[in-house]
Amino acid sequence: ASDPFHCPNSSSSFFLLVGVPGLEDFHTWLGILFCSAYIMALVGNGVVLLVIGLDDSLRSPMHCFLGMLAVIDLVMVTSTVPKMLSIFWLNSTETGYVACFVQMFLVHSTTSAESGVLLAMAFDRYVAICHPLKYQTVLNRWTMVQIGLAIVGRALLFMAPLTWMVTNLSFCHSCVVPHSYCEHVAVAKLACADPRPSSLYSVAGSSLIVGMDMACIAVSYGMIIKAVLGKKSCRKAFSTCGCHICVMLLYYIPGVVSIYIQAFGSGVSAWAQVLPADLYLTLPTMVNPIVYSMRTKQIRQAVLKVL
Repeated sequence: ASDPFHCPNSSSSFFLLVGVPGLEDFHTWLGILFCSAYIMALVGNGVVLLVIGLDDSLRSPMHCFLGMLAVIDLVMVTSTVPKMLSIFWLNSTETGYVACFVQMFLVHSTTSAESGVLLAMAFDRYVAICHPLKYQTVLNRWTMVQIGLAIVGRALLFMAPLTWMVTNLSFCHSCVVPHSYCEHVAVAKLACADPRPSSLYSVAGSSLIVGMDMACIAVSYGMIIKAVLGKKSCRKAFSTCGCHICVMLLYYIPGVVSIYIQAFGSGVSAWAQVLPADLYLTLPTMVNPIVYSMRTKQIRQAVLKVL
């Protein structure tokens, strides 16, 4: 207990990730599922970044937000899926302490950053539809830089205390993490000290970020719907909002469920805690390029031009 990085019965310091507890017999099939989602996420987000970088006409604020979303998705999915595949297919469960905490930091900071980008995209649609003449003035280059810095800064400010709290725990219990990646609640439960402070901070911080973002998104789309009712552009605006809302629901609902199950779902089976968390990190990264980008006429034309 005197050494916070000491693992009993082991000559080295590491954690053991078990994958999806209770579904070990299906690890091969789960690997195929997540590998397919990973490839689609890499290709989809990579194509989005490629066409935005090559086509000078794709320099609007909305396209910048799409580029930011693609980068965040790539970091999020790459920080988790390769290790998950090594567990599912190669039974390579060992991960070092530093690698574990780096993965923890990347996973949770990118989820916070993605929520910020979704909020920024909702604000962009509000200005574009409700105040089209002021669009270039409101969302100028300096404003875009400020929004980007705010998104990254908020994610770092949220994760820095949580990472510090978890890394300063003394791990004197089992080194086996019943998860597919270094989820902070699962890691904190292995500590000698009471893990509830870090868990409560995580739940409170996540609830505050998600709650504020969802409330602001709902207000922005409510104002959009109010502004376009009875106009000829109503149908097109509703179509755009519908696509965005579907992706947001796909991102927020599994995320909220995963957060509260990890924190308070002691009576829930292990696989029902882990599998939604895994899907939460992979499915949105695969779907986002399709819904947000490929349905955008300019990006679709740019992709066809590059091909």
